[in-house]
Amino acid sequence: MSAAPASPLPVSEASFSQVVRSERVAAALGITLGIAFTICFVTGVISHLVQEPPGWFSWPSRPAGLYRTTQGLHVTTGIASIPLLLAKLWVVYPKLFAWPPVRSAAHAIERLALLPLIGGSLLLLTTGLANINIWRPWAFSFRAGHNAGAWIVMGALVIHVMAKRAVTINALRPTRGSEAARATTPAVGLDRRGFVATIAAASALLVVVTVGQAYSPLRKLALLTPRRPDAGPQGFPVNRTAASVQLERVDLAQYRLVVDGPGAPHPLSLSYRDLQAMSQHEAELPIACVEGWSTSQRWAGVRVRDLLDLAGATPGAEVVAHSMQASRRQQTAPVSTEHSRDRDTLIALTVNGEVLHPDHGFPARLIGPNRPGVHQTKWVARLEVRS
Repeated sequence: MSAAPASPLPVSEASFSQVVRSERVAAALGITLGIAFTICFVTGVISHLVQEPPGWFSWPSRPAGLYRTTQGLHVTTGIASIPLLLAKLWVVYPKLFAWPPVRSAAHAIERLALLPLIGGSLLLLTTGLANINIWRPWAFSFRAGHNAGAWIVMGALVIHVMAKRAVTINALRPTRGSEAARATTPAVGLDRRGFVATIAAASALLVVVTVGQAYSPLRKLALLTPRRPDAGPQGFPVNRTAASVQLERVDLAQYRLVVDGPGAPHPLSLSYRDLQAMSQHEAELPIACVEGWSTSQRWAGVRVRDLLDLAGATPGAEVVAHSMQASRRQQTAPVSTEHSRDRDTLIALTVNGEVLHPDHGFPARLIGPNRPGVHQTKWVARLEVRS
């Protein structure tokens, strides 16, 4: 048998002969990373559908904290994936320079799939990390770009898994030969178990110091989160302030909450005092933001379903909440029938017994169970009822 042609590059697999660069370690990391990416993908698709619901999709109003859980899981597994991906790339790096680069048509497809898999993974994790810190230096829509990138990466991942399934199964199957080889291999730096344990510890540490932004019992350990869930006006954070949308001062004498539209035969125009005079309902509800942080507070205000009934809306009417802000970004939010008719979906006037702070939506904001924070519209001025 003739020897394989030498690589023309100044790199060869012999240059990376450390014991941790093995098929077994690569397989273990690949499986763990695949699980994390799958969780990220599923929860990310859920978030995308909730924020831009197609006609066939229905998101329930209960349990109230479901979106809080799925989005917290999305961000947490994404962060935990960072050391896993870097470790996986370090372990398989020599194979990227294997020669010849293509051995067959199937191998060519496998190699081509690595471009979107590696590049897309790095892009998703980098932009995702930037987004949770509300740093978006790119020109494209993060939500649309992140969603498109996720589908591309998962498609490439499926191709990679199918191409490597036999190698992975064989690598994870214990054999006497491999154990003997490991026992006789000179120890240089970390061994396999030490390397895997270090990567696992790094991922676990990142989870511990970030998950507190969504999981209240660990909020004191949320050292790497840009916003603590217990810090901000009235004791919880905000993403957008009233100053950022030029609504620091609202003239209550001029303010009206309008309930109208083709599905409201008896339109309403209610002053702030009118809203205060109506029956008030209290509910403990979470705000869960796409950046991963969430918090639960005690809200009080007028039930949306009571307003719809006064306006003569039919039980199945869809609603769109409109903010009085000038900026079109997050100016409107859909309110499905299930949410608008939920007993705890409110036009809130107070939180924890206090009048809303301007940054939390004074004079009135929409708040409801199991809704993303981006849909908990602040500074509400209109409920448009669609037939």
